[in-house]
Amino acid sequence: MRSIQRVVDRLIDRDPQVSTEDLLAQLVPPPTFAEVSFDSYVPDPEQPSQAAAVAALRAFANRRATIGGKSVSRRRWRRGALPPEDRAGVYLDGGFGVGKTHLLASLWHEWTPPAAFGTFVEYTHLVGALGFAQAVEQLSTYRLICIDEFELDDPGDTVLMSTLLGRLADAGVSLAATSNTLPDRLGEGRFAAEDFLREIQRLSGRFDVVRINGEDYRHRDLPQAPQPFTDEQVLAAATAGARGVTLDRFSDVQQHLAKIHPSRYGALVAGIPAVHLLGVRTLTDQVQALRTVVLIDRLYDRGVPVVASGDPLDRLFSETMLAGGYRKKYRRALSRLMVLANSAK
Repeated sequence: MRSIQRVVDRLIDRDPQVSTEDLLAQLVPPPTFAEVSFDSYVPDPEQPSQAAAVAALRAFANRRATIGGKSVSRRRWRRGALPPEDRAGVYLDGGFGVGKTHLLASLWHEWTPPAAFGTFVEYTHLVGALGFAQAVEQLSTYRLICIDEFELDDPGDTVLMSTLLGRLADAGVSLAATSNTLPDRLGEGRFAAEDFLREIQRLSGRFDVVRINGEDYRHRDLPQAPQPFTDEQVLAAATAGARGVTLDRFSDVQQHLAKIHPSRYGALVAGIPAVHLLGVRTLTDQVQALRTVVLIDRLYDRGVPVVASGDPLDRLFSETMLAGGYRKKYRRALSRLMVLANSAK
């Protein structure tokens, strides 16, 4: 590794510094969704809910534009569930890979600026980096806030986000969100099911709920996981790769992620053509696993291929984790990681 590190970059040598302005500037659709639109979304003819979702989002955008993109008064907001014409938000509920992010990004592109787009985790990290009051102040300047992959498995973060969204709605900001509901929970007919606490249940009545059914497009004709490369193959691929590729030991990356706030993971992998990892192992530590999920999300956003040796990538998270409270995060991360790993081939 020593001699190779002279000609190959390492993730662990990168220590990006991100200002408040930079954090806010990152609240846009990731590169893979930079040019999507409602017209470029191709509904599955076997799943009529997909075409219906496009129509619902177009209607929401037009309705909010008609009333100036402003929410109803705070008094009406607090009365209870509102009629569709007065609701400040729309919520896309469906399984993995049915195009929710595509549609949410299309709504963002359709909206009159300024509009913000980020994942649930990115917004919680933004609050952690700026503080709640400053985050509310900054986000209140937008006409639309898009929250991708609303997480339902952490009570603290759920309460934080429900409070944040309530403040933003009171300030007249329109809201749009997607869920990460598992496919086997579709059909329950409830907004976010029982995982929401009282605060988010109060908020849910202010959203139009749009259900999207379908299979994960990432699994259509796609191998679940490639065979791991050998260390020698990973080394050869890294040294023969494009300028700026990175090569690291998996254990070193885990230690490095612990030193960097997750809000900076996007900057950490920005501009990297491919990531090469030696000695991937199944994670059994929950904190390490959750950090790795964020890293995978940022790599996926940018379409960065992953070349790895060690344990098969579909065994990155232990069976206990895949059956536990954060299983939705881990399964989504594995779905995305398979795309990155197969693209590396």
